[in-house]
Amino acid sequence: MRLRILGIMIPIIIVTFSYGIVVGLYEYFPYEELNQVKKTIFDEGDDVPNNTSTSLEKFDVSSIIGIETREDLTYKKDSLIKYIWKDQMPTELPTSIEENFIDDNFSDLKNLKQLDKITIEMEYGVNSIAYFFIPHESNNKLIIYHHGHAGDFMLEKNTLAFFLNNGYSIVGFNMPLKGTNNQPVIETSDFGPVKFISHNQFLLLESSKFSPIKYFVEPIVLSLNYIDENYDFDSYYMVGLSGGGWITVLYSAIDERISESYSVAGSYPLHLRYEGKNIGDYEAFNPNIYRISNYLELYTMSSFGDNRKLVQLFIYNDPCCFQAELYDKFPYGNVIQDKLAILGDQGKFSVFLDSSTNQHEISDYALSLILDDMS
Repeated sequence: MRLRILGIMIPIIIVTFSYGIVVGLYEYFPYEELNQVKKTIFDEGDDVPNNTSTSLEKFDVSSIIGIETREDLTYKKDSLIKYIWKDQMPTELPTSIEENFIDDNFSDLKNLKQLDKITIEMEYGVNSIAYFFIPHESNNKLIIYHHGHAGDFMLEKNTLAFFLNNGYSIVGFNMPLKGTNNQPVIETSDFGPVKFISHNQFLLLESSKFSPIKYFVEPIVLSLNYIDENYDFDSYYMVGLSGGGWITVLYSAIDERISESYSVAGSYPLHLRYEGKNIGDYEAFNPNIYRISNYLELYTMSSFGDNRKLVQLFIYNDPCCFQAELYDKFPYGNVIQDKLAILGDQGKFSVFLDSSTNQHEISDYALSLILDDMS
């Protein structure tokens, strides 16, 4: 009997151990959640001064928003684009478009007329594979959905189905090195061949001639260039979860083609990241970006413009990051909206707090809120 039990248990242990290694190495689901649990259990960040909260309560958020005129905002936008591409925003098209692509994971979506596969090849062999979901019954509006660090946008299939069923066309993206995107071995001049599996490794490629931040935004630019050339949508929206929420903020700050953007559990200013003991990956704290435009300035830029808006959604008891409790304690929404008013702008910035779930996800409440807000 014992031998029989061992025969059953040993394969289970081997599989569990192997998957644990994969989760840690490749940062697959539930990497973010486990990492946050580890930080909570071991109370990482005990070196945070006891007076941190007091300091933040006295901190004047508006003091670090260096945007007083529209010219300031334009200068920051142009500077970001120059840093990312060392030139202008690209006008090229994707490497390839495979129309009527078959992926059985999405074959059961009810209002799906056609699925196209968009492939973008970038420097050092890093690629991005996006899916373009085209509905039977369309409202002629497009949503860019960007997933986060936890695997593939297939994990948010319910989100894609929700918007598709409401008539929206969707382009779905994964973060660099995540999901169906590759993890290439890159021949570096200083370090030899390196297999890239983590965003933090992008630091190895940073130079005066190349910024790896382009890996996060160039696939969107090229895909929209293609869509601009071949379709005539009334408006473009952007929705992102977690790391995809970070990309949503950055991208809508530099491309005014995005009219309304929704960042779900995806972005806090650096001073709140310190309080929350979660500084994030390479892209979240890269000083080359935030010396040009800090988070509060990015929020302002993403909201700026006629009929433009940025909405942030945070979740109470989020097991990962960007908990709503922290925004409750140190809000900054009114400061951003006041800045937009000073600029004489019709743009809008809003924050919503979600108590309907305790998961790191786009909840049914969030979906309904976003749909109503877009409508």
